[in-house]
Amino acid sequence: MAALAPQSSDDQGPSEEARPVNDDRLSLIFTCFHPALSTEAQVALTLRLLGGVTTKEVARSFLVTEPTMAAVSHEPSARSRPPASPYRVPEEHELPDRLRPVLAVVYLIYTAGQTSQAEPDLCAEAIRLARILATLMPDEPEAAGLLALLLLTESRRASRIRPDRSLVPLDEQDRSRWDRALISEGQSIVRRCLRHNKPGPYQLQAAINAVHADAATLQDTDWSQIVALYDHLLAIAPTPVVALNRAVAIGELRGAAAALALVDQLDLDNYHPFHATCADLLRRLGRDTEAATAYERVATLAPTDAERQFLSRRGRSRKPSTRTH
Repeated sequence: MAALAPQSSDDQGPSEEARPVNDDRLSLIFTCFHPALSTEAQVALTLRLLGGVTTKEVARSFLVTEPTMAAVSHEPSARSRPPASPYRVPEEHELPDRLRPVLAVVYLIYTAGQTSQAEPDLCAEAIRLARILATLMPDEPEAAGLLALLLLTESRRASRIRPDRSLVPLDEQDRSRWDRALISEGQSIVRRCLRHNKPGPYQLQAAINAVHADAATLQDTDWSQIVALYDHLLAIAPTPVVALNRAVAIGELRGAAAALALVDQLDLDNYHPFHATCADLLRRLGRDTEAATAYERVATLAPTDAERQFLSRRGRSRKPSTRTH
């Protein structure tokens, strides 16, 4: 991995002023995304090298098992071997072609920071990198969209995590603890993104979070607007996770039965929010035995001991609804 190390002062690399990316970590991330590597290997290796993220956390982000991701990270195929040309910081005109996976890495660093006890500063680092990207590439609305998404998500983080690291459902969060300054900044960026009229996945996710942030209570949430945004997001990013989140929003708008009919069509057996959603919907429909089984399944997949204990308690209780947006 020595080829991935930053250049020393003896190297004939570009000066600080001439570098297109004047942040060492972000520059190295761009460098890792050499076109000779498969996308999965690019992201997995970069997260491991730069993000302080474990193979288990990377696997959870890709919705695959830990052994599968470990194999990808050390993939021996031709596409993952060091390319004939050396690793180097890309030129300024090459940055847009590498932006998409770089945004994915920054987002996954933030996601890992939400669940990692060992790396509590990952969320702040992801936001720092997103700010640099948005400044570096002001004509790329997805860079701004990612920053808005992280700011809006961060605005609720204090109210979403209990001291034992378990999640607080949306309907139980103390909204007075939401960071209004971060919400204001994130919503302002979303409005600027809308003027570009080039919606992408990060911009749409940020817009969804902006709608959530507008609501004083769960009941005040504009679920029709959220469903419309998810419809658009699903059209451009037709992934099972997006479909799951859209189903949850439809459940708030049209009822649990409508949501469960959609959820039952999804193949996300290794994704613990899928089973948490199923359990919640089954509970809301009064199907307590099936709900208890679903809670047992999600407890085995939860990323932390605190969440496993929390979900086990939920499965044994009769308390209605566990919305976790």
